[in-house]
Amino acid sequence: MSEPSLKAEIWIKAQIRICDINLISAMVTHRGDSDAGTILLKLNRLDAGVEILCQTRDTEGNHAWMRGTGEGLVSEAEAETYIAKQMLYDPDIWVLEIEDPKLQYVIDRKII
Repeated sequence: MSEPSLKAEIWIKAQIRICDINLISAMVTHRGDSDAGTILLKLNRLDAGVEILCQTRDTEGNHAWMRGTGEGLVSEAEAETYIAKQMLYDPDIWVLEIEDPKLQYVIDRKII
């Protein structure tokens, strides 16, 4: 049995609030469908590079994240190219960018 889904916009707003409380910069760089838009999480480590996490589900149907850009960090340009390609397939996608060079943001789901 899979976990119920929270509306995309509500989840995004909650993450922005969590970041605000922890003095982490977070911004929506692309607004998707309020209810069912897929979410890309752009974790910007600034000089170190960028990691893109894509919303997915694990084998039990629970929410999880998948590394869209691979195991390591990529350049800003590579991350933006990946995001642009994903937006071609799904124009309702959300992109939440979190500037987190100190690795303070805690991912709310497992990464598979």
